[in-house]
This record gives sequence, C-alpha cells and structure tokens, in this order.
Amino acid sequence: MNIIALTDIGLVREKNQDSIFASDESELPLFIIADGMGGHKGGEIASNDAVKIIKEIFIENKEILANKKSIVETINNSIKIANKKIYKKSFELLEYNGMGTTVSLCYIYKSHIYIGHVGDSRIYKIRNDSIKQVTEDHSLVNELIKKGEITLNEAVKHPKRNIITRAVGTSYDIDIDIKIIKYKEGDKLLLCTDGLSNMLSTKNILEISKLNSALIEKGNTLIDTAKKNGGRDNISLVMIEF
Repeated sequence: MNIIALTDIGLVREKNQDSIFASDESELPLFIIADGMGGHKGGEIASNDAVKIIKEIFIENKEILANKKSIVETINNSIKIANKKIYKKSFELLEYNGMGTTVSLCYIYKSHIYIGHVGDSRIYKIRNDSIKQVTEDHSLVNELIKKGEITLNEAVKHPKRNIITRAVGTSYDIDIDIKIIKYKEGDKLLLCTDGLSNMLSTKNILEISKLNSALIEKGNTLIDTAKKNGGRDNISLVMIEF
C-alpha cells in the first residue's frame, strides 16, 4: 500500500479543527479522519480526542484483530467509547458545550476494508475510471435528497448543507454505520472531510486521482484545487493506493 495523509487550514477558518491518523505499521492498518465542530476550542478538542481514543483502543486490541467479528466489534466499541468521553467532556467547560466531531475510519484486513462512519466526512473507492462514495452523509441535505424534497444539484448550494444529523460526542448514545467492502490491486481509497468534498465534485476528484503523478502530488493537487475553489473549510484527506 502507498499512503498519504494531508491536512490544511484552508482560506477562511482561524483554526484547523480536523484530525487525521494514518498508520505506518503494517500490523495495524488503521486510518481515521475527523472533522470537529463547536465552540472556541471545542471542535479541535473533539476531533483530536476521537482520533486518539479510537487509535488507542485499536492498539490495545491489535492482537485479536484477526477476524470479521473482532474487527467490527472494535470499530463499534472504539467509536462508542470516544462518543461517551467527548460527550462527558462537553459539560466540563462552557466553551466545550455542544462540541462534537465526524468520524470516518477504515481498517484493512486481508482483501477487505472495514469501515466505521458517523457524520458527513466521506470515504470514496476509486477503481479505474469510476469513483463511488461508500459512506452515507449524515446531513440535513442528504435527508432532504432521500425524501425527494431537493435535487443533488440543489444540495450543492443549499444554505443548510453544513448541518449534520449525527456526530460523535453530541449525545449519550450514537448510531454507527459499519460497512465491509472488498478491494483489489490498483484501487484507491480516499477518506476526506467536507472541506474537500464540498469544494470538488466527484468528477474532479476522480480526474485528479488519475493524474500520472505520485500519490503525494495527487493529494496536494486535491487540496490546492479545493483552495482555488474557495477553501471555505479545513481540508483533510487520507489516500491509500493498493
């Protein structure tokens, strides 16, 4: 696997509230992306805490991650524990009140990608000339799309497109999407925050991923393009090339 992990504050935000983790250990192929929200420092703390807690739980369970059941349980438990700890911390200081974070993670085992997801950060699988979003946005506009109240084109510029309906740390209990997909040699996996996906179409992302350049150059081009298109949010990505 070739792996890159990049984050950029963008052109508008005063702080970078995104957090990312990309393992460099072949024995622990874990990748996490989180986009924090809330308060003066709240979003930054929520995303950092989520990544740290999830990473630590995976490290603690590294020896048992050898089958579907143990991996799914670890994904589920790690996000739930992060959720409860962040939710509890949100009551400690006024500036933490209402803080939360998206979490999208993947763990690679044999020929499968195990995905845990909460919020509107995204994971895409890219194969040859196709790109597929494998996570579902937990957002207000996505709910409106599913109900047929707005179109995909209307969603792109909807005034409430940044409202998410599910986040880690905003309530005591949490629903987690868990998905398992297969990959093959030549596939790419892209984890990104909405600072990227709101600034580039899936077609743009596919075109850049197909450039005849090194993976790091593709990642930098994705970020540079998001900034050229406005850079209205923090921009983070993890890209894996199998």
